[in-house]
Amino acid sequence: MSTMAEQATKTHTVTGGGGLRLHVREWGRTGGPPILFIHGWSQNYLCWAKQYESALADEHRLVAYDLRGHGMSEAPLEPEHYTDPTLWADDVAAIIEQLGLDRPVLVGWSYGAFVICDYVRRYGQDRIAAIQFVEGAVRLSESAFGTLIGPGFLDHSAGITADALPTNILATRAFVRGLVAKPLDADEFETALCWNIVVPARIRASLAAREIDLDDVLGRLEVPLLVSHGRADTIALPAMAERIMTAGPTAEASWYDGVGHAPHLEEPERFNRELAELTRRVRP
Repeated sequence: MSTMAEQATKTHTVTGGGGLRLHVREWGRTGGPPILFIHGWSQNYLCWAKQYESALADEHRLVAYDLRGHGMSEAPLEPEHYTDPTLWADDVAAIIEQLGLDRPVLVGWSYGAFVICDYVRRYGQDRIAAIQFVEGAVRLSESAFGTLIGPGFLDHSAGITADALPTNILATRAFVRGLVAKPLDADEFETALCWNIVVPARIRASLAAREIDLDDVLGRLEVPLLVSHGRADTIALPAMAERIMTAGPTAEASWYDGVGHAPHLEEPERFNRELAELTRRVRP
């Protein structure tokens, strides 16, 4: 993380669903086309550093937030704060409204795709310009285990949601290593480990306890949907992206060969270029 990028950050506290306080940051050109980044399960806004520290900030208004229960957002432990899709939808709506984001492009990593679809189901598509799924997940159920959700999650899910700290740390380290096919350097790995470990195990478990099927939302999409997916992903398997392509009439695939669950970290130059192209296309 560069000091210059942190100095350029604007910080907001947004009141989300159920009155929960969300930590929100923004970078870039205030009047530029807005992009709202939504991170995944057990992460936080820092995962987008290779985007907000890039040339994207010269042209766009970049906004990222910590999901409820994550990072510096409020993190009550009771499950009901995480199992109600309305609350996730209300969080996104509150950020768009309170920050005055004019038809943002929504970018969701992994679990972030669930959050985007929660928003679309409740609020529709009129206030957004496009969507990008980054290893997006659209099904969470027993039937998805092993077919759409792979060993990169399943092998570690019990440990990473365990209350016993030694078990939790061991599983979290393995999970973070498995996020990528191209290993992170030491500094990036240590930072990524910190994103994860600060999220209480009980909150991780509550997120994973949801039963989700988003085919109905995908089938109603009218805005462009860019599906960015690594062919070497062992968490959201390539079959997940194929399902999205089948269900979503506006979906367009961008496959990353030799890339795991994090193309925005593993191939940021290409990722940023394609995101900028999507934004220019829908917000000329």
